[in-house]
Amino acid sequence: MYDVVIIGAGVTGTACARELSRYQAKICVLEKEEDLCCGTSKANSAIVHAGYDAREGSLKAKLNVRGSEMMEKLAQELDFPFKRNGSLVICLHEEDFPRLKELYDRGIKNGVRDLRILDGEQVKEMEPNISDQVYAALYAPAAGIVCPFGMNIAFGENAAANGVVFYFDTEVNGISRLEEGWEVSTSRGIFRGRWIINGAGVYADRIHNMVSGKKLHITARRGEYCLLDHSAGNHVSHTIFALPGKYGKGILVAPTVHGNLLLGPTAIDTDNKEGTCTTREGLDQVLEKAGMNVKNLPMRQVITSFAGLRAHEDGDDFIIGEPEDAPGFLDCAGIESPGLTAAPAVGEMAAGILKEKMGLKEKTDFISERKGILDPKTLDKEAYRKLIKEQPAYGNIVCRCEKITEGEILDAIHRPLGAKSLDGIKRRTRAGMGRCQSGFCAPRTMEILARELHVDMADITKTGGHSGIIEGVNKDSL
Repeated sequence: MYDVVIIGAGVTGTACARELSRYQAKICVLEKEEDLCCGTSKANSAIVHAGYDAREGSLKAKLNVRGSEMMEKLAQELDFPFKRNGSLVICLHEEDFPRLKELYDRGIKNGVRDLRILDGEQVKEMEPNISDQVYAALYAPAAGIVCPFGMNIAFGENAAANGVVFYFDTEVNGISRLEEGWEVSTSRGIFRGRWIINGAGVYADRIHNMVSGKKLHITARRGEYCLLDHSAGNHVSHTIFALPGKYGKGILVAPTVHGNLLLGPTAIDTDNKEGTCTTREGLDQVLEKAGMNVKNLPMRQVITSFAGLRAHEDGDDFIIGEPEDAPGFLDCAGIESPGLTAAPAVGEMAAGILKEKMGLKEKTDFISERKGILDPKTLDKEAYRKLIKEQPAYGNIVCRCEKITEGEILDAIHRPLGAKSLDGIKRRTRAGMGRCQSGFCAPRTMEILARELHVDMADITKTGGHSGIIEGVNKDSL
């Protein structure tokens, strides 16, 4: 019997796990995929929103601003990439200026600091590649960019260091009420918990509807993106937004913390909760609309495209709390944009609710810090030479595009909640995220995974499950 069973190991579930691990409680996380960060958390805009977009008084507004405020300290404690680069919402036409002013007024009411409206010339001075037609812009210095994989994995690893147990490849099939707590039926057996936290992303409605007569409905909203090479990473320095529309914030142009340039997303509602395909129409829309606000985009530098799903709940707000007919079950549902920004605050709120309801006591030995994978590129030459002498694997470059060493890959495999697949390595080290998109480094990375996990290369997958890479060969020949 666990005190708390958390369903979902995305950024919401791991944020809840990390915050709850401050307390004396027996906690586990159930995840249907083979790793952390396999759903919405791995495919999004990687933006820390300032908080001017969400409706005043909504949970989205409150938790967005709070999550943004928490980000510097968390990035320092947990060692994940974050930069407060600021954002600009571009107004191209004078007749649209009232909508820009509405955003400003809402941001002030939401408590966003240092918001300013700039005229067109001021915007051009800040961003030389902005559209010549720019009339005005809303400037939010509080906005930022973050590595979503790094943040999600950092939460999970720190939670594990504080005693939280993670079960992967464990899909929830049913939940039933016990005399005390809940019984959770999964693909890997039965789990019991006094409380359940529902952090299942686009599947949070299915999990909720297993226990409550008041049904939730979550629509998977697909967003398609294009990622450009490092050579395009300095095309803009701020996150550039269009004026928001019916389905969200529109197509953005943003630098990433790793030096790329990101364009997207679209917003297409789908009934397929696994529908992360890209389409020609969607990508054309990304390229066309991104070019409306930012000129001279180097489209020939696109190195990959991808799509993610946002968990849009019909009420258009986060749902955090107990259903009236299911006490002991805590929803963290409908966590769409600005969900990445708000995740630390969602975890803080959920842990606060359970602390009060369960009478949890704080640990005296809580581990607040976590150290990420060493990046040799951050070392000076003397320190790097010393590292290679002590650990020769750091002198062996595996991924040439991103200059990732065997030492980093070994660390990714053997650290808490280590990588078991090519995508697991990619999310932790960036091996395979460069210009060639793993064309050169995948075979060597697979060899290292097979050697370190003591399995055949034919058993190595792209992302767990049935995503095998080597087919039609005799394993004995490998």
